[in-house]
Amino acid sequence: MQIVLIAGDGIGPEVTAAACRVVAAAGVAIDWVPAAAGVGAVETHGEPLPEETLTLVRKHRVALKGPCTTPVGKGFRSINVRLRKGLDLYASVRPVKNLPGVVTPFTGVDLVVVRENTEGLYAGMEHVVVPGVVESLRVITRPACERIVRFAFELARTGGRHLVTFCHKADVMRLSDGLFLECAREVADEYPFLRFEEKPIDNVCLELVMDPTKFDVLVMENLFGDVISDLCAGLVGGLGVVPGANLGTRYAVFEAVHGSAPDIAGKGLANPIAVVRSAAMMLDHIGERAAAARIEAAVVSTLRAADGLTRDLGGTGTTDTLTDAIIRRLTRESA
Repeated sequence: MQIVLIAGDGIGPEVTAAACRVVAAAGVAIDWVPAAAGVGAVETHGEPLPEETLTLVRKHRVALKGPCTTPVGKGFRSINVRLRKGLDLYASVRPVKNLPGVVTPFTGVDLVVVRENTEGLYAGMEHVVVPGVVESLRVITRPACERIVRFAFELARTGGRHLVTFCHKADVMRLSDGLFLECAREVADEYPFLRFEEKPIDNVCLELVMDPTKFDVLVMENLFGDVISDLCAGLVGGLGVVPGANLGTRYAVFEAVHGSAPDIAGKGLANPIAVVRSAAMMLDHIGERAAAARIEAAVVSTLRAADGLTRDLGGTGTTDTLTDAIIRRLTRESA
């Protein structure tokens, strides 16, 4: 089985290598097909996201990706945005759940953030009107609205979840979010066996930091989803432990949601758990559900035992010690 591997920048090569080791230890034989993206790709291919990389993902359909650096306010456009638009990866899926050994203010958090990935302000349609005035267009279309809300309801239905919360700001953006809300209500009517609620995005933020356990599946547009998914990661320990997936009708890219952390690159200090758990999501996606479940269980038991943990998790270990600890539990289970 061939799957594309985009190592990325900074700590990307270290944490994706760790994930590959864990996948192999789980007994899944994958022939990884390397592909370039990020700052390194600029040096080797002349651009941050070579067309060759998109071609490889289109050929093999599935990719595991490490973090890529995006310059702030200058330089090239976000690689993640270009990947999502180029492959029509319209659904960002971020499962957010408490993990043992990771101390947070909340317990019992178990929710999924579903984010529309291709439109909104992230459509990248900006221009200078006159010097000192920039206009950004927020694109919302009925087909994109309907398919992301339907995706959220199908995720709830097949995943044994019972509540879908649509997050919006239709009281202010009456046309754009108004259309999105109208579509959400229409799709919700097709799922009478699931609960549906609609909440202004500011109320959602307030309620998340007061009692996140009341939420189950949250669905929203692109910019709101970018902010809320990171907020939710903070509820359970941060971006270093939360996996992510970008899914479309034909293609899927699984990736950690944290940055490339160039300040610790090459030092063996990076926490690989987010990428390892993203790899587990990838295995579940391709039908290797037993192996995916075993990896998740090994991560949980490693955290519970505080074995080999990296500094961000309160330990003194390294990328390798944490990866080794997860693999020990995988191999012990299969022995």
